Amino acid sequence: MIISDTHTHLYSEAFEEDRDAMMQRALDAGVERFFIPAIDSTYTQSMLDLESNYPQNVFLMMGLHPTHVKENYQEELALVEAWLSKRRFFAVGEIGIDLYWDKTFLKQQQEAFVFQIRLAKKHQLPIVIHCRDAFDEIFEVLEQEKSDDLFGIFHCFTGTLEQAHQAISYNMKLGIGGVATFKNGKIDQFLHQINLKHIVLETDSPYLAPVPYRGKRNESSYIVQVLEKLSYIYGMPIEEIAAITTENSKHVFGV
Repeated sequence: MIISDTHTHLYSEAFEEDRDAMMQRALDAGVERFFIPAIDSTYTQSMLDLESNYPQNVFLMMGLHPTHVKENYQEELALVEAWLSKRRFFAVGEIGIDLYWDKTFLKQQQEAFVFQIRLAKKHQLPIVIHCRDAFDEIFEVLEQEKSDDLFGIFHCFTGTLEQAHQAISYNMKLGIGGVATFKNGKIDQFLHQINLKHIVLETDSPYLAPVPYRGKRNESSYIVQVLEKLSYIYGMPIEEIAAITTENSKHVFGV
């Protein structure tokens, strides 16, 4: 059984003390593919180090996270553009709009989102979308940019059934993680109505740990709890869900 974690911040400071042990737990659990989203340029070296330590398992993205769109966002975007021209990445992400923490830079977030979508199209790469309190704003941009070469993952999907269908209509897979195990997560109530071909698995480690680890540091091995929940929701064996969602990740990332 090969499991793919399509979104995990393994370079996070939260893993400084036990990164190799944490990686070994994930590998022992069957997680063999780790897709690593970018945040901003301050993390780039840590991402490259992680890749060099686990070259068979770690696949890097490049992008500017919406919560890190600040006064210097154009410099950051120039670095994203330069890196994408320099070497292989597997997606442009995570990118998008986040209005939960701060609405000050909404205009700049929108501009950065569009700019990075166009970079992804130029390099024929998927996008990985971060959306928080911003479904309308995200969909407005996707509607404007929709085309055959726009595709990717709607990371940490927490919307409604209607919003799920809308995301899928823009060639997006839904990234499903720990929220599916939460009592108040809501997506578990309608996921069975979404064909598994539209789903990929993720942890978003070190954030959003699934039940029974909720509130603790998340790690990639905990994706097994997400698998178990989807097995229950879809009434299918864990192995089958792992196979389908890993195949879906191959279609998105091309690896």
